[in-house]
Amino acid sequence: MNDLLWLWITLAVLVVVSVGFVGYRRRPGTRAPLPPPTPGTTPDAVEPPTATQEPGAVATTEAPTDLEAPPAVEVPEAVGGRLARLRGRLARSGSPLGSRLLAVLSRDHLTEDDWDELEETLLLADVGAGPAGELIESLRTRVRVLGVRDPASVRALLREELIALVDPTLDRSLATEPRTAEDGSRVPAVVLVVGVNGTGKTTTVGKLARVLVAEDRTVVLGAADTFRAAAADQLETWGARVGVRTVRSERDGADPAAVAFDAVRTGRTEGVDVVLVDTAGRLQNKAGLMDELGKIRRVITKEAPLSEVLLVLDATTGQNGLNQARVFGEIAGVTGIVLTKLDGTAKGGIVVAVQRELGVPVKLVGLGEGPDDLAPFDPQEFVDGLLGD
Repeated sequence: MNDLLWLWITLAVLVVVSVGFVGYRRRPGTRAPLPPPTPGTTPDAVEPPTATQEPGAVATTEAPTDLEAPPAVEVPEAVGGRLARLRGRLARSGSPLGSRLLAVLSRDHLTEDDWDELEETLLLADVGAGPAGELIESLRTRVRVLGVRDPASVRALLREELIALVDPTLDRSLATEPRTAEDGSRVPAVVLVVGVNGTGKTTTVGKLARVLVAEDRTVVLGAADTFRAAAADQLETWGARVGVRTVRSERDGADPAAVAFDAVRTGRTEGVDVVLVDTAGRLQNKAGLMDELGKIRRVITKEAPLSEVLLVLDATTGQNGLNQARVFGEIAGVTGIVLTKLDGTAKGGIVVAVQRELGVPVKLVGLGEGPDDLAPFDPQEFVDGLLGD
């Protein structure tokens, strides 16, 4: 019995000693080695740096090799190619204005009713009463004196009169050359873009940036339409596609004049050629919004002089577009017109009417939804497009 008791005591001591030995071998704070990962599994992530790591040290891991490459910057279409393409689009659209005028003028004998029909066609095309009367009077005289009737002669005569009405003598160049300040610093050309809601201002600014990039100009965009976050996002997207930076506010409803000022200052600091400033759409009969536009002008000119103020008009709005042009011309000091949606060529006469109303030229036209469907306005190309081939 005593022998059995001693046997149990000996076994208990051996168990206690064994447990102590294992505890000694696995000290606190350590862990047993992990088994090797099985195929198809991912090893543990690299642990973050410990508290004893030196300040500023950064833990690094091997760069993954499956990341997508950044999107390539687009190369806009050259301006010269756009003019030919836009002319072709005008000609293919049916040219209702030119075709109607040619149809009447080619008749064997022009009666008073025919001349009235010609004038009505011009008025429906938004040429305006004054310019329409001038064109009819000049055509009457030349047809009577020259006695032209064959289609080729009639077309040549009408082309001359329409080009004269559109006025090729106006300076349609964009002032986008940077200047040198008195202190010798580089001052970018600043272009302010204004207009009512729905005319396509933000899209026009994005397309104009592409025109300038195609001409090897460096550009900064200013998203001063702070009432719509989507407008700033849209402008930023347009700029990113051609590698152009956009200055914007991260807060909706920020002061648009402050954003415009920041954009111009950024452009001046970075030494770019042109700063394009987009503004919120505003109705011409809203005094508060128009006053705000005046404030944007004043604030910008504290940093750099304005080179251009472009008014964006929808070519299909007719007389309402003329009312807009009149008020914006008084408040913003418009220096040029951008006509969008001019592929509705039945309204092509708006070119003549708006130039007469403001005394400033149409400088750019849009004839489609494509990113490069904006081009400098050329009177000869425009009239040839109206008359067709």
